Amino acid sequence: MTARALPPLSALRAFEAAARHRSARRAADELSVTATAISHQLRTLEDWLGVPLFLRKPRQLELTAAGRELLGDVGNAFDVMAGAVARLRTVPQRRHVTLSTTPAVASRWLLPHVGRLRELHPGLDLHIHVTHEPVALDGHSADIAIRYGSGRWPGLVAHKLFDNDFIPACSPALKLKRVQDLPRHGLLHFLSCNAKSAPISWGGWQKLAQVHGLDPSVGPVFSDETHTVSAALAGQGVALMSRALIADELKQGRLVNPFGPELKGEPFHLVYPEVSRNQPSIVAVRDWVLQLLPLP
Repeated sequence: MTARALPPLSALRAFEAAARHRSARRAADELSVTATAISHQLRTLEDWLGVPLFLRKPRQLELTAAGRELLGDVGNAFDVMAGAVARLRTVPQRRHVTLSTTPAVASRWLLPHVGRLRELHPGLDLHIHVTHEPVALDGHSADIAIRYGSGRWPGLVAHKLFDNDFIPACSPALKLKRVQDLPRHGLLHFLSCNAKSAPISWGGWQKLAQVHGLDPSVGPVFSDETHTVSAALAGQGVALMSRALIADELKQGRLVNPFGPELKGEPFHLVYPEVSRNQPSIVAVRDWVLQLLPLP
């Protein structure tokens, strides 16, 4: 595309205002400049075009034929530009927040309620990032997170959400009643890709329960908690699961907790940087999450 041959835009603005008002002084008031500056811009435009645009009379500017012709086109052009700018300014700028959490918290707790966040804040897009790894809350990897731990993270604001107590859970179809019968049933294991991030294991539970004849290392291993729950629902064995995250299944009787003991895990917290405490997008997501409490 070839470059447009145009005079300075400031000269065209001065001309359009002066021609519309028939006055350099009133044009100067509109554009917040001096009348002398308007006169200079008009001279610049006339020199650039090579034709006079005004007949200068006392107290009034009168357009020449060339001036009247130019005013029509320039006025229309400025109207088009003003309309385009006004449309853009009235379109609400969308915001987005990336929330990082574990797959189970995302699918079993947050996702059923995302529609409510859209109702409250239609201009806000929530990006959910699922991982078992803590990610940097730097505005790039994530902005806000739900993670388990002590709640003491330097530079972060932490709101405790719920306890993370683990219990044996299985389908009622297994008819498991006594802890002594557990060795006759398969164990289901959840282990994330990073073994250090797995908060609870059957090995730890077996030491606490002291069930004889139980090998806590035997059984299928899943890298996703939701798959572990699905296997338990299908009657494939007994899983150690966070009571909070299977609350619906326990309430409906689709899963049962046949016996103890339970293992105390680190509670879940909603966390975000201290410097983001009053950021409107963070406040919106924070309030939405906190309104989901208490768990069923």
